Amino acid sequence: MKKHLLISKKIFFAASATILVFVGTVVSAFVNRVPVLIFQPSTAIEDSINYLQIHPPIFPKQISFADENVPLALPDIRERFDKELIINTYLQGSSMLNMKQTTRWFPQIESILKQNGVPPDFKYLCMAESGLQQVVSRAGAAGFWQFMEETGRKYGLEINEEIDERYNVEKATQAACSYLTNSKNELGNWTLAAAAYNCGIAGAEKFMEQQHQNNYYDLLLPDETMRYVFRILAIKEIYSHPMRYGFNLTENDFYPPYQFRVISVSNSIPDLAQFAIENGTNYKMLKMLNPWLRKPFLKNMKHKTYDIKLPL
Repeated sequence: MKKHLLISKKIFFAASATILVFVGTVVSAFVNRVPVLIFQPSTAIEDSINYLQIHPPIFPKQISFADENVPLALPDIRERFDKELIINTYLQGSSMLNMKQTTRWFPQIESILKQNGVPPDFKYLCMAESGLQQVVSRAGAAGFWQFMEETGRKYGLEINEEIDERYNVEKATQAACSYLTNSKNELGNWTLAAAAYNCGIAGAEKFMEQQHQNNYYDLLLPDETMRYVFRILAIKEIYSHPMRYGFNLTENDFYPPYQFRVISVSNSIPDLAQFAIENGTNYKMLKMLNPWLRKPFLKNMKHKTYDIKLPL
């Protein structure tokens, strides 16, 4: 009992001291005309209501991929597209970073797509694959278009210890065009060609034959492929109308294209860093413009001609 009384007295004296300090501060402030910030209990619920204004993204009346209309009137199609639209709208950080890259890379990619008769919407497939970054997946797919080694070689890319053209944007886009055109010819339309970029041409043909369907939107496919085209569609919608989805970028916010000159070489280069210095730049910039050069040297035993980009 005495122990409890002792604790109560300590609490009482501590509280009294706090009150006296507070009163003294207020009186001093009044005398000296110094403003005082008085603490008030936080209204956390009200604050969250005022701060978090999350709304469903605007749903478009219609959308198409490669001029092939999406049947949004079908409930499951509408919901699958809505899911990807919500996810990609509220990935604000990565979506904005990717969006800022579009002015650097889309014109170049669109030009190659056009030259090969591939619809411009496939640039959004490239975005869905890599975010326009030179990334490597856990499965080993690499570059903007995420080619596996075997597939890359099949479509004309040089891939070895020194050279990996999956990281060459121009050549990888050219290879992707060949793959997509082949897929479209095999499967019948561009939407299925896009789906086959995820599950493979043979995989798409197997599901089409099993289910007696020739329309992507009527097929039951593996989960990733079921989402794949809808993710591309969501990216297309958001990036085509950024302000509609809360991305307020000015012209100066976008990244400019790289400015470079090209030197053609057919000999070996024992030291690429020294080669860069001799040509008025450094190894960092050389690698930035030529990520397909995988070693700090280029043996080039067969004396092939390579175009190396250097800063202006």
